Amino acid sequence: MEITGISSMATRQILAALGKRFEEKMGKSVAIRAMGGVDAARVVRDGEPTDIVILASDVMSKLQAEGFILAGSIVPFARSGMAIAVRAGMPHPDITSAESVRRAILAAEKVGYSTGPSGDHLLRLCDKWGLSSTGRMIKAPPGTPVASLVAQGQADLGFQQLSELMHVPGIEIVGPLPREIQVETVFAAGIATASKQPEEARAVIAFLASPEGADIKRGQGMDPA
Repeated sequence: MEITGISSMATRQILAALGKRFEEKMGKSVAIRAMGGVDAARVVRDGEPTDIVILASDVMSKLQAEGFILAGSIVPFARSGMAIAVRAGMPHPDITSAESVRRAILAAEKVGYSTGPSGDHLLRLCDKWGLSSTGRMIKAPPGTPVASLVAQGQADLGFQQLSELMHVPGIEIVGPLPREIQVETVFAAGIATASKQPEEARAVIAFLASPEGADIKRGQGMDPA
């Protein structure tokens, strides 16, 4: 029986590659459906049948507390930092310090951000800097990469996890957030309480967290957790 999963968009490339590697090694098929993190959590809460759930660790903890994830089954497997992008061919702003990032936001007409953890962090920074009421912030719809807003000229700057910005045509990655304001999102996998094959799901999760996939994670802009 195929092992199924639900994940956020941020890890879709990694999970596709790791799922294929798992199939080659273990001979069992893995199908993980990716969507916006908010939608993924809603789908899990709505009771959609699945074996594995892969989301940001704080969301996973909430789902476990609510009874949707098997207690004790959550395993961190990747962590991702934030980066900034501009449309291809546009000047790259200075982002070497928190103050320079603040100035870059002030200089931009529109700034794109996501509905996920990276967007929450950016909004907290803007609130700290007194920029929340400027009207320049553009939220990408759930499941829509911020990079697409930048590529289409709807946003001058795009803030999201590096893994989400990589490989999107029409943009250039300026660089990661400076260390003083950087934040890493840890992604974790857990067994859905609705799973009919929890042991098979546990084997997939162990593989996702193993050193086996370190090269794939780094190649997609993340690090092993």
